[in-house]
Amino acid sequence: MISPEKIAAIKALMAEADLREEDIEESFILGGGPGGQKTNKTSSVVRLDYPAKNLQVKCGETRSRETNRWLARRSLAEIILEREAGIKSAAQQAREKIRRQKRRRSRRQKEKMLEAKHIHSEKKALRRPVSE
Repeated sequence: MISPEKIAAIKALMAEADLREEDIEESFILGGGPGGQKTNKTSSVVRLDYPAKNLQVKCGETRSRETNRWLARRSLAEIILEREAGIKSAAQQAREKIRRQKRRRSRRQKEKMLEAKHIHSEKKALRRPVSE
């Protein structure tokens, strides 16, 4: 259950994003994943369509339909505000960071990296105690 303070905060976020309840088309989908037979039988996943900006948001984070309704509205408002501001969400930034980390290095980059590692290992070799 979401507290009245959180509901008020979500409504304020929706107002800031100029998102009205009348513009949102809401539908419910059967849940899935962990949670057993109960989640698979009940329509607790909320899908919000916002035709004005051609957006669609699905939320099935909890087993509660009411909680998912508010979480979906918050998510939709955040997406609209991020698009207007031109900033990237934390999740999108994390995905891009992982993509950059997994990207294969060019031959030149690899040579430079290996050369730097070799120089560093030579420095560390000089720190070893002198053997007699």
